[in-house]
Amino acid sequence: MAATIQAKDRSDLRRSQTRRLRKDGYIPAVVYGKGKEPVTVAVEGVELIKNVRDEGRNAVFSLDIEGKNQLNVMLYDYQSDQIKDELIHADFYQVDMSTEVDVEVDINFEGEAQGVKDGGVKQQTLHTIHVRSTPNNIPDEIKIDISELTIGDSITVGDLTSGNGYEFLDEPDTTVITILPPQSADVPEEGEEGGDEEAEPEVINEKSEDEE
Repeated sequence: MAATIQAKDRSDLRRSQTRRLRKDGYIPAVVYGKGKEPVTVAVEGVELIKNVRDEGRNAVFSLDIEGKNQLNVMLYDYQSDQIKDELIHADFYQVDMSTEVDVEVDINFEGEAQGVKDGGVKQQTLHTIHVRSTPNNIPDEIKIDISELTIGDSITVGDLTSGNGYEFLDEPDTTVITILPPQSADVPEEGEEGGDEEAEPEVINEKSEDEE
């Protein structure tokens, strides 16, 4: 069952009303939907943050608009005040539970790679992956077991197995993680500075003989 977020109708778009809402702990928000007119609402900032933390960024919420009907929505975007560390605006997207959506899902690794135990270096090049799914089938995260990886091994998107009800959209050859060889600084031995003759340094703005 989708978590519920309470919302107020926000038909009065005057700045004075918006300031009053923020003073009362609410933030202005807009609900968009394919082929639907945008709906302006206000939601409690603290409640929204709590629900997103508990349910996840890609969760489907039941937006209960006071005096109106409930809408199935996902948090599409938000704006925050970095100085005050608080939300100032949110955008919701009204979803059809039977229609697929494209979202980003976090990648998390399980286990410790054998290659890292042997001195290799883990290099993660992809932290999120694009997924297409109906709203109810969006995974909370993509878990990847890396315990069998040795030095030189890598995992690409094509190596991952899509779950029931969702598929990956990134290119199959996109690298997710690689176990690199140990990092070591190559210090030249004495007498091996790089050649028999020492190259002369380039002189910037040196005058030619003709100019002299």
